[in-house]
Amino acid sequence: MSNTPDTRPSGEDELIDKAPETIAEGVDEEVVESNRRLYTGWQWLLFATLAIVYATFHLVSLNVYPMETWSFRIVHIAGALILGYGLFAGTRFAGEGDTTRSPAWLDWVCYALLIPAGYALVQVFLMQQAIGGGAMRIEPNIEAWHFGYPLIFATTAAILISWGYRQVREKLPPADLVLMVCALAVAGYLILIYNTPLRASTGTAFAPIGISYAALAGSLLILELTRRVAGLALVIISALFLAYVFAGPYLPGFLGYPGLSFNRFFSQVYTDAGILGPTTAVSSTYIILFIIFAAFLQASKVGDYFVNFAFAAAGRARGGPAKVSIFASGLMGMINGTSAGNVVSTGSLTIPLMKKVGYPGRSAGAIEAAASTGGQIMPPIMGAGAFIMAEVTGIPYTEIAVSALIPAILYFLSVYCMVDFEAARKGMRGMRKDEIPLFSKLVKQVYLFAPIIILIAALFMGYSVIRAGTLATASAAVVSWISPNKMGIREILKALQLAGNMSIQIIAVCACAGLIVGVISLTGVGARFSSLLLGVAGVSQLLALFFAMCISILLGMGMPTTAAYAVAASVVAPGLINIGIQPLVAHFFVFYFAVVSAITPPVALASYAAAGISGDNAMGTSVASFKIGLAAFIVPFMFYYSPAMLMEGSWMQILRVGVTATLGIVLLAATVQAWFFGPVKVWMRLVMLLGAMFMIYGGIYTDIAGLAIGGGLFMLQRGSHGGGAKPVASG
Repeated sequence: MSNTPDTRPSGEDELIDKAPETIAEGVDEEVVESNRRLYTGWQWLLFATLAIVYATFHLVSLNVYPMETWSFRIVHIAGALILGYGLFAGTRFAGEGDTTRSPAWLDWVCYALLIPAGYALVQVFLMQQAIGGGAMRIEPNIEAWHFGYPLIFATTAAILISWGYRQVREKLPPADLVLMVCALAVAGYLILIYNTPLRASTGTAFAPIGISYAALAGSLLILELTRRVAGLALVIISALFLAYVFAGPYLPGFLGYPGLSFNRFFSQVYTDAGILGPTTAVSSTYIILFIIFAAFLQASKVGDYFVNFAFAAAGRARGGPAKVSIFASGLMGMINGTSAGNVVSTGSLTIPLMKKVGYPGRSAGAIEAAASTGGQIMPPIMGAGAFIMAEVTGIPYTEIAVSALIPAILYFLSVYCMVDFEAARKGMRGMRKDEIPLFSKLVKQVYLFAPIIILIAALFMGYSVIRAGTLATASAAVVSWISPNKMGIREILKALQLAGNMSIQIIAVCACAGLIVGVISLTGVGARFSSLLLGVAGVSQLLALFFAMCISILLGMGMPTTAAYAVAASVVAPGLINIGIQPLVAHFFVFYFAVVSAITPPVALASYAAAGISGDNAMGTSVASFKIGLAAFIVPFMFYYSPAMLMEGSWMQILRVGVTATLGIVLLAATVQAWFFGPVKVWMRLVMLLGAMFMIYGGIYTDIAGLAIGGGLFMLQRGSHGGGAKPVASG
């Protein structure tokens, strides 16, 4: 099972001379979406400046001049809406000479919509003057006829027109200009009202009707931007939850509830009970800060270095590119918060190389999807979900990061063993020395890891997440000065612009998830689901956990991790806590299944992205990635049966569970791939699966039984194959 021996020792120096300096290039390049506008001239300068100002605003507000909390979150969402509608089109672009380009008269219709949108914005200034002059509140008729109706009309009409509006990629259509003005009007009104005593009236019959109109328009703007940047899945789920608000009173059984009026619901949904709640709290602080950190790392080409480092470290092992994808995706997961984004950034390089050494396209795509999904559970950043978990549970972020360590190791070990056993079974080679960068050269630039090390050190020294993130961001710029990619003023501004652009998707998704969370909290559907789960647990706790797993995956399908976890944490986690599971265990259980929804058929975003690169069938790739990432579907149950897996317990318990679970994961991978130290017969696979389950369960007696089975199989395989076996098939 060793690597193919080097039969040319005399050419060693020649191979070293031929070794490339780097393999990975362009990993850090900004991904331009198909519906992203590409401006030139003054328009490019305008939106680049807006993105820089937006990112800088957050750095200043978080570190120097803090704003009032609700106002800060409203500006945070409004800025993303304005940037988002400026950069992302509502439909595909028209090509050159395309006769389906929208007619000129439609432009004038959109320009006409600027009148009601602008009128609503002007009314905000007039209301501000009235309140500044001593008025206690604005007349309801004025709020409705002079602000609410014009705003709703302009927002709805512009969104509908934008669905069919086709123009060139370099031009901002007037329909989206209308939506940008509407976003300003919504933000201006809400900031005005929420900074008066009227803020306390939200959710009551005394709330100004204008809040409801602003919240409705704001919700429509958030839903439409989410559709443009994240697809329809989250929008459809949000629409179903919104429909439940008004249809709930007519539903039978545990889904029924007394009902909420239009004013009571919408006057409260754009507060910290909904859109301005935990998801936006996290996106406006931790997430935006780490997006800026990631942008600075990208600007200094750290992503290229990470991937090249992974090639140098693991490229020569059998099935080398597959193992590189595991290491590279784990490293990129620290600076890239989405599974599909991880696939695109590293998979475009690793998938073709995996195919080159013998992996079928389906396996190559599946390995990359499974490895990239693991980036979401890799400490210290763990995507955005860890920050939301800290916000929701009140558990310190550092404690969550430490708790995630053993599960993350088990997941990546499982994927590694799956890859290694498949490579051994198919007789795959590693990459040659002249195909990978020299480790001795790359290790001289190991200082590029310094920003991440500084981040981790600062967090565990007791710095707040915001201070630690800001320090790490500054260190990324400083470290670049001794690297080949120095960051001057131009590069720093470029990084801030990149951060502003990168933040749009995650902010829209978090705001949209906040809308769902608002429906759950205001209608009480989460509590009714908890009572249902409690009833199931009365029959069997394992059945209740399985039911919770299915709901978490179902809620997460087709959704980014952040939104998937936020929604599942609101619906499922309280029910798990009610049946006696510790809050940390319950939230990690939900978080893991929200993450692996990215590789769970039939809707698996990461697998679909990988299939697009590998050229294989998307559904086949998602099934294969589900098999490779199988450990991720078992590990959460280990949290329940062995809380020591999350560092809950004595060091002896943690050590025992960690070691036996590791051995169990290896046996599980061997069972799936039908290879251990050689081919594994059917009866041996069944015994191996039993031993794996025993050790994964974590009890003292089951651990002993599992170790006995594993030891017996080890001796049997070593005796049969003498420590190695010829592959059963050639790659």
